[in-house]
Amino acid sequence: MMQADLPRIVLASASTARRAVLEAAGLRFEALPAAVDEAEIKAAAQAEGIPPADAALMLADAKAERIARRDPEALVIGCDQLLVCEGVWFDKPADLPAARAQLQALRGRTHDLVTAVVCHRHGGRVWQHVAVPRMTMRDFSNAFLDAYLAAEGEVLTRSVGAYRLEGLGAQLFARIQGDQPAILGVPLLPLLAFLRQHGVLAT
Repeated sequence: MMQADLPRIVLASASTARRAVLEAAGLRFEALPAAVDEAEIKAAAQAEGIPPADAALMLADAKAERIARRDPEALVIGCDQLLVCEGVWFDKPADLPAARAQLQALRGRTHDLVTAVVCHRHGGRVWQHVAVPRMTMRDFSNAFLDAYLAAEGEVLTRSVGAYRLEGLGAQLFARIQGDQPAILGVPLLPLLAFLRQHGVLAT
């Protein structure tokens, strides 16, 4: 058996990309979105001068903790990402004009995708990890940007970078440093290693 029947695994996320990463790795889990005020947590972290890695952990922890309260026996996975470019934190764009402005701001520059994962069980955090893929966008033309926005549409508003690397978003980049699962929102190999150490996956 590759995965133990207990504990149940719960992903505290509505992200289709994260679900796809875990499903492709063969994990059996339930996905439950966690209702947390991400904007408030980010604003507080920035006001207090908290580094992006710690802020991402705070967000992931808040999501895992919210779901773990309902089922303390489950192993709850919380994830979050912050996009940071030259000290500026970016949020998911509210609409396509905002996505255009964000991509124009990132064009030709390198940004970090600070990706945190936290696991909760039995009333507390049992594991955490942060990965920081570095993404360099090429200096694409306005014509390419127009075609990209038209092709991808409103789905871009669900991504902190206004791109999906698993789709046409790959064409935005000149260089990528970091593994694809972390870019998609889950540092997969460290998570799988923890699950083996925790007795959830076969060694």
